[in-house]
Amino acid sequence: MALFDPDPGKLRPARAGGPAIDRVPDERASGTPDALRRDLVGLLGPGKVLHTLSDLVKYASDASPYRFVPNVVVVAENTDDVALVLRYAREHGREIVFRAAGTSLNGQAQGRDILVDVRRHWTGVEVLGSGAEVRVRPGTTVGRVNLALARHGRLMGPDPASSRACTVGGVVANNASGMTAGITRNSYRLLSSLTLVLPSGTVVDTAAPDADELLSKSEPELYTGLLALKAEIEADSALITRIRAKYELKNTNGYRLDSFLDGSTAVEILRGLMVGSQGTLGFIAETVFKTVSLDRLTHSALLFFPDLTTAAKAVPLFNDAGARAVELMDGNTLRACASVDGVPADWARIPEEIAALLVEFRAPDEAAHQANQQAAAGILAKLTLAVPVGSVTNRFVEDPATVRMYWHAREAFMTAVGKARPAGSTLITEDFAVPPSRLAEACEALSELQRRHGFDAAVAGHAAHGNLHFLLAFDAAMPEEVQRYAGFMDDFCAMVVQRFDGSLKAEHATGRNMTPFLESEWGTRATELMWRIKKILDPQGTLAPGVVLDHDPRAHLRGLKTIPGIEAVADPCIECGFCEPVCPSRDLTTTPRQRIVLRREMMRQPAGSAVMDSLLESYGYDAVDTCAGDSTCKIACPVAIDTGAMMKSFRHQRHSPREERNAARVAERFSVVESSVRGALGIGDHTGDRVLEFLTSAARKAVSPELVPAWISSIPGPARTRLPDTDRQSAVAVYYVACVNRLFAGPDGLDGPSLPEAIVQVSRRAGRPVWVPPNMAGSCCATIWHSKGYDDGNTVMANRIVERAWEWTDHGRLPLIVDASSCTLGIGNEVRPYLTPDNTRRHQALTIVDSLAWAATHLLPHLTVTHRIDTAVVHPTCSMRHLGSDEQLRTVAEFLARDVHVPVYAECCGFAGDRGLLHKELTEAATKHEAAEVTSGTFDAYLSANRTCEIGMEHATGRPYHSALIALERATRPIV
Repeated sequence: MALFDPDPGKLRPARAGGPAIDRVPDERASGTPDALRRDLVGLLGPGKVLHTLSDLVKYASDASPYRFVPNVVVVAENTDDVALVLRYAREHGREIVFRAAGTSLNGQAQGRDILVDVRRHWTGVEVLGSGAEVRVRPGTTVGRVNLALARHGRLMGPDPASSRACTVGGVVANNASGMTAGITRNSYRLLSSLTLVLPSGTVVDTAAPDADELLSKSEPELYTGLLALKAEIEADSALITRIRAKYELKNTNGYRLDSFLDGSTAVEILRGLMVGSQGTLGFIAETVFKTVSLDRLTHSALLFFPDLTTAAKAVPLFNDAGARAVELMDGNTLRACASVDGVPADWARIPEEIAALLVEFRAPDEAAHQANQQAAAGILAKLTLAVPVGSVTNRFVEDPATVRMYWHAREAFMTAVGKARPAGSTLITEDFAVPPSRLAEACEALSELQRRHGFDAAVAGHAAHGNLHFLLAFDAAMPEEVQRYAGFMDDFCAMVVQRFDGSLKAEHATGRNMTPFLESEWGTRATELMWRIKKILDPQGTLAPGVVLDHDPRAHLRGLKTIPGIEAVADPCIECGFCEPVCPSRDLTTTPRQRIVLRREMMRQPAGSAVMDSLLESYGYDAVDTCAGDSTCKIACPVAIDTGAMMKSFRHQRHSPREERNAARVAERFSVVESSVRGALGIGDHTGDRVLEFLTSAARKAVSPELVPAWISSIPGPARTRLPDTDRQSAVAVYYVACVNRLFAGPDGLDGPSLPEAIVQVSRRAGRPVWVPPNMAGSCCATIWHSKGYDDGNTVMANRIVERAWEWTDHGRLPLIVDASSCTLGIGNEVRPYLTPDNTRRHQALTIVDSLAWAATHLLPHLTVTHRIDTAVVHPTCSMRHLGSDEQLRTVAEFLARDVHVPVYAECCGFAGDRGLLHKELTEAATKHEAAEVTSGTFDAYLSANRTCEIGMEHATGRPYHSALIALERATRPIV
């Protein structure tokens, strides 16, 4: 035990909400049963078996209203691991559920026994044939694939609203489609081939020339069973007609029976069946997709109508004109979206009866684009639109920022409505499809049904395809509320099937909440065939029981989760998982969603429970210490939940009054600290890395890994003591050299001016001279204290930097240029809550400008490149994303380099000031995929604009990352 290790008890909730009906019982406090853990560790090795209670609880929730705590979590690394655990499960009568992103809305990513994580080690994109096809591993998000394809002018066909978070494996397994896919651009239509692992452990590559021969030899019963079913279906003309009719609409309910009509061989049938099989027939280990054209020219509008019916009646007009997307949003949805970052606040005043259509035309060339503009104008003239409210314009636009806002609002539908739900209520998301010609009628019927059951629901959907989504909120802890939901579901399913002959699940797949109603839609004959398919492929019922097929008429009411209240900053979370792909600790400990899930389990527990104690014991490191605190989760979250802020508040909660006073003293004497750190860096220059690693490791063990940084070989020597001489009278801006750039030199081997010298020189060269104040020692952006939760130290430094900036800038007359993006964010935004009233007023008068924005806006127009770089790779930092300057990094890089590469996996490096030194494992995990991408190629320059992040990236890649402004100075030097 280190001297200053935090006390886990300080994170104990002041007031737990338990005992809840779905709490984890105390007998499970020790985690995975010993025998199961021993078996799997012996089979796979200890690093692949997660078994603590914290491990199990954090995987117990997905984006659905269900919650099942697994017995064990296996982190599979390859198909051999998957095959081993599948064979083990069959031999021991156990159950398996596969989980990737956990964005599924119907409990498909949850199980009670063995849960297999197939996200962490399953990422990878290979573009084939100049983008005509793409090979994708199942843990890769759709957003990452599209980033890689966009360079070739191509996209994936499926485009669900959760594209930034959902993985390709989940998209295929659920046949998720989205805004533009319809029934022609989904996984079933565009999947060229896949590699799968059958429940027996047999691996099948459907693209192999001898795939059928191999399947017949390795799985003879499966092979003959599929062909026998094909013959049986083809002999039943009425059934063929029924199957074809069902897939004229979007339909993901049950297994794809048209696979037997579309596939001519057993392997082709198997490939089709895997689409939409929801992890119940096998594991999809790799996919090859045909891609679609990106069509960059867009013409978009958000049109407001008097009511849902009027909006629905306009949909066929846009469909007939060739609109790529026609999205419907009702008044409740629009008002809820007013809470979404970037959406106009006056949407909150939109009347309840109003409805809107988000319409978008897309074109590959100018001629088609002009035709779309004319078609849109013609339709617009015929419509009856609502009177605009505030920012509502009712016109087509092409401004990228406006169009992004429209789509951001639409994609945030579920989370925005979820944020507005009553506290403690569970959110149910359903989707269904009717013939597009009957969309208006379906809207009216759904509204009437909701009113009858007392639900004030929100409705949105892919109107072009007759596909509607709606959300319901109820308290799963109250039996009468569960019964109200059950009554609604009975009536809803009867309405869709009997009145519209529609699809009960258009694109979210059957899941746990539609299994009791599968037969009502498909009929006895087709449902019996689905049971036989399951028996042929998974005779022991090993995979995901209850996800597609279940005989229990109340199966959809099992496992409904309660939502106990937690800290206000995170309480609106609906556990959708949008935050997870950007989290630096996602492959190390926990994600933002998991931090919240674990906290909610604490709130389910009664006082003194063994489960509470077990969770608290691991929460400090798993959740609090290894959170980078970068708050990129806030950017990814459609309703801006800042889990990083919650973790920093927990860090503060663990501090004693004495620790807070000491942190404030450090802030007060920061100039002495600067000198000490510079001296230590100078010693490091003359001492071997191994010696310093040993010394810092010993100190960390003795004191605390939260207070003593580790030594890493990429830590540079001290920066030059002397800053550039500048003239205040001629300066058009004040240049603040951040403390990290006053402390750390650039990477070894990078000769020439330091960063401060480079900025001064290139600004002068562009005719925009800057002044460097002489009294910067002892000042800081306060992020050091803010990130650790030291509020007293944060207050000291926040007020000091504002007072000095006020003096330096002549009371705000000159802008303040800051040369580290995290410090720009700190001074510009994060200091505000800690300022005195006087300094708040001063801060409001300051103009804080990031050095990237300074260069892109004020310097580039006056500079000429004389020494162009061939290739550069850039690392956009998390603070750049908060500031919106990541594009400015690219602008600067493209100004000075012929070819600029932005890694597909570029995210927060996890260095987070000094957190990468306190927990270097965080940076190593956060940068793993980006580093692999960078080191697979060779570049002339490795550019960013934040020194500590550059140190982190150098540690991860071994490449000399440095500021893009150093490169800009080099590239624009006059030719002598």
